[in-house]
Amino acid sequence: MLTTRRLARVLLVCALLWQSVGAGVGFAAAAGGDGGGGPTVVGGVPNPVVADDAGEYVAVRVAGAANLTLSDGEDTVPVPRRAGVVALAADPDAAAAVTALPVVRADLSLSNAGERLVLRRDGAVVDEVEYGSAPEGERWNASADRWTPVGLDLRDPVATGPADATAFVLPDAPGVAVETLRSADERLLLAGYTLSSDRVADALLAAYRRGVRVHVLVEGSPVGGVSRAQAATLDRLVAAGVPVAVVSGPRATFSYQHAKYAVADDRAVVLTENWKPAGTGGRDSRGWGVRVDSGRTADELAAVFAADSTGRGVVSWPSFREGREFVDDAPATTRYPARIPSESVRATEVRVLTAPGNAGEATIERVDGAEERIAVVNPRIDPEGRFFAALVRAARRGVSVRLLLSNAWYDEAENEAVVARADELRESGLPIEARIADPRGRFGKVHAKGAVVDGEVALVGSLNWNDHAATENREVVLELRGEEPAGYFRRAFDADWEAAGGGGFGRGLGFGADGAGRTTWLLVAGALASAVLAGLILKKTVRFERE
Repeated sequence: MLTTRRLARVLLVCALLWQSVGAGVGFAAAAGGDGGGGPTVVGGVPNPVVADDAGEYVAVRVAGAANLTLSDGEDTVPVPRRAGVVALAADPDAAAAVTALPVVRADLSLSNAGERLVLRRDGAVVDEVEYGSAPEGERWNASADRWTPVGLDLRDPVATGPADATAFVLPDAPGVAVETLRSADERLLLAGYTLSSDRVADALLAAYRRGVRVHVLVEGSPVGGVSRAQAATLDRLVAAGVPVAVVSGPRATFSYQHAKYAVADDRAVVLTENWKPAGTGGRDSRGWGVRVDSGRTADELAAVFAADSTGRGVVSWPSFREGREFVDDAPATTRYPARIPSESVRATEVRVLTAPGNAGEATIERVDGAEERIAVVNPRIDPEGRFFAALVRAARRGVSVRLLLSNAWYDEAENEAVVARADELRESGLPIEARIADPRGRFGKVHAKGAVVDGEVALVGSLNWNDHAATENREVVLELRGEEPAGYFRRAFDADWEAAGGGGFGRGLGFGADGAGRTTWLLVAGALASAVLAGLILKKTVRFERE
């Protein structure tokens, strides 16, 4: 029997699922499917980056209806009867270059400043939509009123079934990721924000020399610039014949290629950390990672890699580096104790989540479905953003929420504000608490991005919990169902929570968690230096990845 509280939760999750499905309809239709439902305006490209906007189009789901017309207030054009979706364009040949939809000629001229479009059947209005100022070279999704770059196909979450996996944290277990690269026999695809690790480069080169198909994809504009160490690393790879692609330019598909993963034959490793000494080298950051022994997971990430490495704004490393200057960046060299070993776990279900498209929504959906407890580790979170709002909603339902944040100096002011906000909510009776990590000699700074929900689900990947990351960056997250992966990352979280002054959820969790359930309040410094620091870095740290 459903209690009132449980029924409310079910209804909330259903509502979120409906909203998520609705937001994805336009993109599913734009890929060529019917998408269900009656005739609607799906979206289009009003402002292609070409002279005279040649190739602009409107996509309409016809759904087999006859006697449809589309009007922009100035012109009215007939819509041909089709089973699925059709693109209406004044220049069909030019439009065919930017969409895979069937294109028909229609004398419409779309305004880049905004337009109201009315779809009628036998003179009666069946759909009416309006868009605002159209960004250059971006596609409009009418159902979500959202713009995405042309060439970016938003992916749905992909369930890849149960799998054996190896869960690990950094800096404690840096060998897992590199060992995965070394194991490749046929294909080795590596995507990263940065790549400057000699150990990683050596593994890639060794694989290439034994006949493995090796490809690399990195971000061209990391915050602070490309380091000399990375330039030297990529030069080594290209000199040996390894193809290296770089996401670069103002019209690239993503603001940042921020995903960190690798595909080695039928294995996939997904990380929160960068391919550099501070990250996968185990020389600084607290990070989470998982290797999944699953051909379906590997194939899905290989498909993501194939699309991203050939998308808009992607250039070769030799082309990118020509005439550029690089920055000094002293590599991390500190050694840390290996207190948390890697562990073989069984995931009862794996889902591949990506951003833009679904990772942010799926993460919030998982938080909204929590019933007992949530543990989140993230470098930073916007207390006014939708991710924090989801955590507060969970706390209002009685879910115990813990949030562990970065101790890095550049995150200090913002994270102290989050702690202060959580303290206010806790004082009002909500079971929510935020703490700033205290490494105590076990790592340098928190850079992990993950969560454990109800002891049943773990989220591990590159997604920072902010809207820019969820809607503008390429991010990859694995959702791992099952008590074993969730238990591993919960114990790792508890160890770091304990060091920061808090108690665990329960007894006997291991990794140094005493499970006493004690609560310790964090004090928030109000020093002038913090206020000044907030003014200097708040804008950048909210929006961009600080590595």
